[in-house]
Amino acid sequence: HPSVSMASIVSLPLPELSKKLRDGSLPPDHVFYAYVGKALQMATETNCITEFLQESESQVRKAKQMEKQGLLYGVPVSIKDSIDCQGHDSTLGFIKNLNKPAAEDSVVVQVLKRQGAIPFVKTNVPQSLISYDCKNLIFGQTRNPLLFTRTPGGSSGGEGALVGGGGSILGIGTDVGGSLRFPAAFCGICAIKPTGKRLSKRGVMSGVVGQKAVAAAVGPLAKDVESLALCLRALLTEDMFSLDSTVPPLPFNEEVYSSTKPLRIGYYETDFFTMPSPAMRRAVRETKQLLEEAGHTLVPFELTNVDYVIFNYCVRGMFADGGSSFVEKFKGELEKGGTGMFFWLAKAPHWLKTLLSWISKPFVPRFSSIIRSMKENTVDEVWSLHQEIEDFCHQFLSQWKKLNLDVMLCPMLGPALGIGYPAKLSVAVSYTMLYNALDFPAGVVPVTLVTDEDEEQLKGYKGYYQDWWDRTLAKAFRGSVGMPVAVQCVALPWQEELCLRFMKEVETL
Repeated sequence: HPSVSMASIVSLPLPELSKKLRDGSLPPDHVFYAYVGKALQMATETNCITEFLQESESQVRKAKQMEKQGLLYGVPVSIKDSIDCQGHDSTLGFIKNLNKPAAEDSVVVQVLKRQGAIPFVKTNVPQSLISYDCKNLIFGQTRNPLLFTRTPGGSSGGEGALVGGGGSILGIGTDVGGSLRFPAAFCGICAIKPTGKRLSKRGVMSGVVGQKAVAAAVGPLAKDVESLALCLRALLTEDMFSLDSTVPPLPFNEEVYSSTKPLRIGYYETDFFTMPSPAMRRAVRETKQLLEEAGHTLVPFELTNVDYVIFNYCVRGMFADGGSSFVEKFKGELEKGGTGMFFWLAKAPHWLKTLLSWISKPFVPRFSSIIRSMKENTVDEVWSLHQEIEDFCHQFLSQWKKLNLDVMLCPMLGPALGIGYPAKLSVAVSYTMLYNALDFPAGVVPVTLVTDEDEEQLKGYKGYYQDWWDRTLAKAFRGSVGMPVAVQCVALPWQEELCLRFMKEVETL
């Protein structure tokens, strides 16, 4: 259609686009091919797509015949590699998973289709998903659409790059340590990680199967908060609850989302574990000030013992078997890149880990702690670990309740690190992973860009441990003027709508 302006279609925000699709002023096929064209361009520039879902073309034709138009009627949606789409591989970046097409759609994809959405591409991930970079042997390295020398984040990195670059208007990813929030923050878009069980995980492949210490979640990425809300409205329906009865039947709460009453907001500038970059600190400060000027109450929140949470709950919880099942996944696979050190550690015998932990303690205390937490646990130890995580969650809740908070404003790691850096900086997931251990909903909203002054202040960046990791992180942040920096918005479990309402507030201000 030479008369169709592709550019004007892909520049429409999702709420407006879906309105035009539903009232018939935009035909679904025009929208579909506009996005296919734009996605192809982004794939060429950033290498973010793993597969085009051929059947999406016939779905567009089918969509036109639907009696009842769903909330996402005719909207093209991109899907992370690890989320099952019938007839397509979910590789997780492993060669052994090639040519093993999924027998059926994951529940999330089924619900999207019933709402009229058109899943049209699958997007790249890091091998094993346990990384916040985005590279594997099958599909290679995905680049950040805003600056090709930077990582788009991970593990939903292909989604971040595609949505951030405008090649998809709505993406679905997963998050077990920040895997939705890193790509959103690094690529300058929004995302929400819901409470672990708010959206179905049936048919969603995970990097570490069966572990219960750190809660994984499925969630959307989009250019703005209203689009995330529209996506949750479409997903939190009878279809989702009947296809997966383990999902609590909580429909989207419109009243909470559209409320305008002033909020009591907790906030902190640092977790005293990963020193924030100057831009991260400024992002929180400026957002806090704007929120106060808008009539909200801001209350300082003191975080303690984040190091203990990261080492003893997150690392130890995810690798409670000493990492042996994780290592098993890599059998016969070549690329270990981002997980090289981890890999080596998981394979080391217990006596060697103990010795290394002891030797390295005076020089690199955090490395020593990681080695210590990679030990094999007895069943008894795993149970008491789960109990400990539960107790920690209740302590956190009582601190939250004592301050009478509605939501919390937190830093988000940024700006985007250079490609290859996440592999050397596993410890920098502290800001995000905390909320997987707690299983609180957490969203990311871009609020500012790195300035020359931030860059200047970075020269004094020392870190709290002044170890090799801190020095490497300072290097990884460098040369980022003009790159986006986000903040994290957090709410209590099951309060996704309040989380989105707070995100919307931040976005508007």
